[in-house]
Amino acid sequence: MLKRALLACGLAFAAIAPAAAQSFERPIRIIVPIAPGGGTDVFARLLAELVGNSLGQPIAVENRPGASSTIGTQFVVDQRPDGHTLMFTANSPITAAPHVMNVRYTVDQLEPMFMVGHVGFTLCVRNDSPHQDARSLIAAMRADPGGYTYGTDGVGGNMHLAAERVFRRLGVEGTMVPFQGAAQTLTAFSGGHIQLYGGSIAVAMPAIRDGRARCLILTQRDQHPAVPTGSGLDALGIPEEETLIWWGMLAPRGLPADRRAALMTAFEAAWRTERFQQQLARSGVTPQFRGPEESARLIAAESEALGRVVRAIGIERSR
Repeated sequence: MLKRALLACGLAFAAIAPAAAQSFERPIRIIVPIAPGGGTDVFARLLAELVGNSLGQPIAVENRPGASSTIGTQFVVDQRPDGHTLMFTANSPITAAPHVMNVRYTVDQLEPMFMVGHVGFTLCVRNDSPHQDARSLIAAMRADPGGYTYGTDGVGGNMHLAAERVFRRLGVEGTMVPFQGAAQTLTAFSGGHIQLYGGSIAVAMPAIRDGRARCLILTQRDQHPAVPTGSGLDALGIPEEETLIWWGMLAPRGLPADRRAALMTAFEAAWRTERFQQQLARSGVTPQFRGPEESARLIAAESEALGRVVRAIGIERSR
């Protein structure tokens, strides 16, 4: 079955290559609005390699990090919508940053193409914690409002807003401590400087595997197979508060229909390859290919929900 599926992908690549290559006048570039080396960058470079080979069309990945990924995002918004400049990103500069930073762009200026997969955030305690499950932690937090500190990688980021969405529905309060990146957050957590670690399941997995952390609360609806101690939002009775980290491709709004079709066919075929699926699995990402319409609906709903959280907790826009 797998061999037949891979053969079908190869035939799809072969069929689209000549027509698609003829429709582009110059190399395609994929902007990644973060520094090289992270999961977003790895996914983008593998997609560029697979699709470049299939189209016979050069595809370059260009990193433009800075200002919580908003610099690279603004750059893409300012480009012509001709299919030669795309952006591969996680969701923070799309659904969170416009609510907490004075950015010049809006969500409506970007055209969702597809998403490759997602993973939830997690709140973890150290393995020496007396809390063995989510119910125990929630009861303790209700008894001590604001007494539990949790670390994230910044005020107004998706993890911060995801945690606050869940806390508000559970009737608990936590004290957020911002850090510069997941590595710094995990170091503070492991050293006992904060009581809870907040981050993506993928980033938390090394600490979970080596016994430093026990995952108790997930911001996704269902349980994650790699973290059996974590309760999803269905189990906690608040499924509508799901907040995921997703990765996807966007373009400046107004992409011509023929180029969109050629790119979508090539990228979906790349997503289905064994190499890309293995990369998603290694990263702890749940694979799910969402097309333009489904991606747009998810982005709109998430942006609206995070905007409500920002207003409720009173985060002021930063420059």
